[in-house]
Amino acid sequence: MTITKAVIPAAGLGTRVLPASKAMPKEMLPIVDKPAIQYIVEEAALAGITDILVITNRGKGIIEDHFDHAFELETVLRQKGQEEMRVRLEKTAHLANIYYIRQKETRGLGHAVLSARGFIDDEPFAVLYGDDVIIGEDPAIAQLCRAYEKYGKGVAGIKEVKREQIQKYSSLAVTPLEEHLFNITDMIEKPAPGRQLSLYSILGRCVLTPEIFTILEKTPPGAGGELQLTDAMRTLARRDGMTGVDFTGTRYDMGNKLGILQANIEVALEHPEIGAEFREYLTGFIKTL
Repeated sequence: MTITKAVIPAAGLGTRVLPASKAMPKEMLPIVDKPAIQYIVEEAALAGITDILVITNRGKGIIEDHFDHAFELETVLRQKGQEEMRVRLEKTAHLANIYYIRQKETRGLGHAVLSARGFIDDEPFAVLYGDDVIIGEDPAIAQLCRAYEKYGKGVAGIKEVKREQIQKYSSLAVTPLEEHLFNITDMIEKPAPGRQLSLYSILGRCVLTPEIFTILEKTPPGAGGELQLTDAMRTLARRDGMTGVDFTGTRYDMGNKLGILQANIEVALEHPEIGAEFREYLTGFIKTL
């Protein structure tokens, strides 16, 4: 079955990137000239997803404004002859059918996904974490959707992380299926030292079946006292198995100050307008260190 719906949880408080996220949602922090969440929506749209639910909370109305028309601005751009930019802004407003719901309490990623139940109804759906921008020629979520179409199971986007980082993420029990694909039979969120199952972790993307909602309803609070999506997926993995996709593309953690800087530098180097000039600047600056 083709995946046409996606959920983007974007209700987090962004405490790791304060004070920048005090008045501006971290999802709107720019990577050169586009906010992080636009990269995520564009990825979903390129994968053929037509309907996206963004889960927000108080103070994040700026996200809705960004994906809406700005008629006054578009009019000014037209009058000034800046047609290329006007067209770019117009395309942003038509990337997909975007809907919004507020998560009244930030009670974990699992709670955020559970709030999307009415939107999803009885279809498989993609989840693109609002903190994670993944840039590559083949959209990461498209790679997961293809795995779902082939194997018919829930899918997680996975990567190996450093041993000292695994406690910040989840740890998966995996066996190889084929190139870049794995069978997942167990997982644990934020494993204590010595309890990790492997160094593979879920990073930023998954495709789930609607039965995840029933599982979430029965899942007790986990790490941090929150409803963890990983705990619900563990039930799914232990019962039916899940497919892991070691996706191609570069992932940037936009909930992390270093990740934000890495994204801006690496994207700027390839930017068609400023790439060459920025590379020249950076090359000269490095010589001063």
